[in-house]
Amino acid sequence: MADVVPEHLTKSQAARRERAIAAALELASEGGYEAVQMRDVAQRADIALGTLYRYFSGKDHLLAAAQVEWVEALEARVGTKPPRGETTADRLVDLLRRATRAMEREPKLSAALVTAMSGSDPQVAECQQDIAQSMLRIQLQAFPDGFDEALASEIARVLGHVWYSSLVGWVNGWLGITEAGDELDLAAHLLLDQYG
Repeated sequence: MADVVPEHLTKSQAARRERAIAAALELASEGGYEAVQMRDVAQRADIALGTLYRYFSGKDHLLAAAQVEWVEALEARVGTKPPRGETTADRLVDLLRRATRAMEREPKLSAALVTAMSGSDPQVAECQQDIAQSMLRIQLQAFPDGFDEALASEIARVLGHVWYSSLVGWVNGWLGITEAGDELDLAAHLLLDQYG
């Protein structure tokens, strides 16, 4: 039952874990959250079902781990292409809209990831913390040198909540993807325009 820490895996174990994540992402891209069944993931990844459960406690943990990797890849991309905009708010919105556009290209997968992230599995909670830390580092790149670090972290955390809420609204159909971006824009400017 998910008793393996990714950093402590052997090369072959890490490869099996990566195949499982890739298989889950493929299934989610094809059919959304419901299409990701642990037995199907194991079969597609060519690993034993018991082995899959050693790496992941269940479907939500598996998809949450995939989201961690997606956010880490986003962080690496942002590092090579810094945020654009004249103000801190504009730069933050640029970053978050970029992330949202990437999710928009894969709506079934994105819906599956957002659904999994709302699970109550303790393993998912660990992934949520990893994602929150990556998103914080991503957003902090939008702040100018000399900006109060504690305040920047608080603003980034609040914007992360707005972004997540907007994604939930998009996934559930009561908010369009453009409106989700507009919510981020509004929140960023409300929080940051007072600082110039």
